[in-house]
Amino acid sequence: MATLGIPQNTIEILQKYQFRFQKKFGQNFLIDTHVLERIVEASEITKDDCVLEIGPGIGTMTQYLAEAAGHVVAVEIDHNLIPILEETLSSYQNVTVLNEDILKVDIQELAQTYHDGKPLKVVANLPYYITTPIVMSLLEGDAPIKSITIMVQKEVADRMQEGPGSKEYGALSLAVQYYARPQIVANVPANCFMPRPAVGSAVIRLQLYETPPVMVKDEKKMFALIRAAFNQRRKTLSNALQNGGIGVTREEVTQALRMMGVSETIRGEALSLQQFAQLSDALFEK
Repeated sequence: MATLGIPQNTIEILQKYQFRFQKKFGQNFLIDTHVLERIVEASEITKDDCVLEIGPGIGTMTQYLAEAAGHVVAVEIDHNLIPILEETLSSYQNVTVLNEDILKVDIQELAQTYHDGKPLKVVANLPYYITTPIVMSLLEGDAPIKSITIMVQKEVADRMQEGPGSKEYGALSLAVQYYARPQIVANVPANCFMPRPAVGSAVIRLQLYETPPVMVKDEKKMFALIRAAFNQRRKTLSNALQNGGIGVTREEVTQALRMMGVSETIRGEALSLQQFAQLSDALFEK
């Protein structure tokens, strides 16, 4: 089968199957071989790995992954793409295509079935509209995952690796950095896709931690606190948390901040992950 990273080959297969792009699935197919090679290289895949690919589309990246990995499990939600994938991946014996919604897939079971329960490496060109729910379900789901190498909107990639004090820093930055070490490995212009998206993209690699970089007594409560802090990010932390529906008073927050040696008028965007863990323990240990 011809390499799909070449635009002409992509156009031919789409025309053959009279494929119509569906806005609801956020479909933008990669048509740049250099970017495809960079993604595979960044994901550090070997023949010992089983890769979970989310949204293979017409199989462009799947072909590259199949060359590098021991096995590829490609999960595609759009049933119209299944016949195309059967053709484009017909010469690869190490690929399994599942017509499923990734948010409903039991990744633990996939790892068991295809990789003896060992951790999977996730690689994906993610639809922009559902990037955060997919990333958070992978990180929070206790599934055996070693790394996640994904193409996302540039702005979202920046947010994932941002630190305190910047306007991009927020709940997503903190959640990603609690579970993984993020690193942007490539910036990808809009002309590398078909159809061309309105914004630039970036490839980011998340190397999952075996143990989180900070200790916290109750991570669910810490993340509820973080969400409350950033839901009203222009307010001081004590005001935002008092109105955040997490059961703490302004006085309790002020007292905890004082104990931490932090200004009582500080905003959430100035606190590090370590400080949010400290604050959570101080507020919820009672």
